[in-house]
Amino acid sequence: MASQDKNKSEEKSIGITIKKEEDIAEWYSQVVLKSELADYAPVKGCMIIRPYGYAIWQNIMDYFNGVMKKLGVQNAYFPLFIPESFFKKEAKHAEGFTPEVAWISTPDESGERLAVRPTSETIMYDSYSKWIRSYRDLPLRLNQWCNVVRWETNAVKMFLRSREFLWQEGHCVYETEEQCEIETKLVLKEYRRLAEDILAMPVLAGRKTEKEKFAGAKSTYTIEAFMPDGKAVQSGTSHNLGQGFAEAFGISYLGRDEKKHTPWQNSWGISTRMIGGMVLLHSDDKGLVLPPVIAPIKAVIVPILIGDTKEKVLDKCQQIRTKLYKEFNFDIKIDDREDYSPGWKFNEWELKGVPLRIEVGPKDIDKKQVVMVRRDTGDKEFVPEDKLLAKTKELLELIQENLFKRAKKRIDDSIVEVKTWDEFMDAAKQRKLIKTTFCGCPDCEEKIKSESGGVSSRCMLLDEEKAPAGSVCIKCKKPADYLVYFSKSY
Repeated sequence: MASQDKNKSEEKSIGITIKKEEDIAEWYSQVVLKSELADYAPVKGCMIIRPYGYAIWQNIMDYFNGVMKKLGVQNAYFPLFIPESFFKKEAKHAEGFTPEVAWISTPDESGERLAVRPTSETIMYDSYSKWIRSYRDLPLRLNQWCNVVRWETNAVKMFLRSREFLWQEGHCVYETEEQCEIETKLVLKEYRRLAEDILAMPVLAGRKTEKEKFAGAKSTYTIEAFMPDGKAVQSGTSHNLGQGFAEAFGISYLGRDEKKHTPWQNSWGISTRMIGGMVLLHSDDKGLVLPPVIAPIKAVIVPILIGDTKEKVLDKCQQIRTKLYKEFNFDIKIDDREDYSPGWKFNEWELKGVPLRIEVGPKDIDKKQVVMVRRDTGDKEFVPEDKLLAKTKELLELIQENLFKRAKKRIDDSIVEVKTWDEFMDAAKQRKLIKTTFCGCPDCEEKIKSESGGVSSRCMLLDEEKAPAGSVCIKCKKPADYLVYFSKSY
């Protein structure tokens, strides 16, 4: 009896105690903490990524390493510490990152201050200036998976915003502007494919405004996800850096014409922020909801253990697990703990977002069937054993598809096209994704942000960047060249 009371108490504490629609910030924190994705760190502004959360990041890394291999990108690693003089070589870059840089209080042996890496353009391009000599050395395509530090926030939102986070950053060098621009956009398309096909997270893909582009870049491209609370999550960026960094760091090469040339560069990155966006987008009041493609555990088998049938049921569960693993080669968990009731286990695995639950009891064995339950809808289905493999494949595909379609409908329904400032302000209050005409002026954009309570530009769609002829800016009424999406953001 004492054990049962303990389990009931644990069941109450393990579940999500706040509804998503009532307080999404508290709900999100509970989902991340209680599903064991991450935890708060003893260092303010930081987080601890737990094994379950890191397994998701590992799946992202494994997938994208395959993408980069096809693109001819090699992985490398550069130092965490960057000399202050490196930042000063590219003025716009230095100005853009100054507020976010964390400095080491003790200078190095030369007496120069060292920064903790907020991004790696400067430290990498110093080496590029030594390695690149001829057009034969190009294109140079390198990437590193690493941590970065940006001293920008006291309000930690695990995965979404923290002082230290994990990411990948690609840095490539090309002979021509055309090749640089083509591959800058190509990487963005790969980011979109990662977001939509792997994380089931629909995004807007486009170019950033002049005000919002990366410090020191010629142009910045982005994928933007839109969350249920009416805020965007910048989920990946790809920057055409032009020739500014190459000129600042003395990167040059002897061309095919035997003359000295300045190359073109890009940089691009995604981070653990993508995990936060995925959690916010798909999860519900029961806890985490994971798209099957990215889920570390695709299915959990819960045996219904009753009396002298326990061994028979456990044997059948092991047979099912072996059969599924042999067919699909993915991780399947058997929850054979006897201290917890089946209902408690159901709740726990729902909290952890496992896409598919398979229940097996003595009656199911007699009927040569299993019970299969979808995490995304809760739908339950009795499946004959000889249909198990086909039904597993079918349901996992349906869950992945449904999560994307549901999220796509949400973002489509959130888009509001406005033509007046009053309509803009009304849409901002409703936390909509606002589509409107804009002049592109950074000062005008700053006024929009300050007067609307923090609404900022997200992007101009790649295939819909130009405003119709004769358009005027939503704010200043000057001629508008661009169609821009605005919203609040994380």
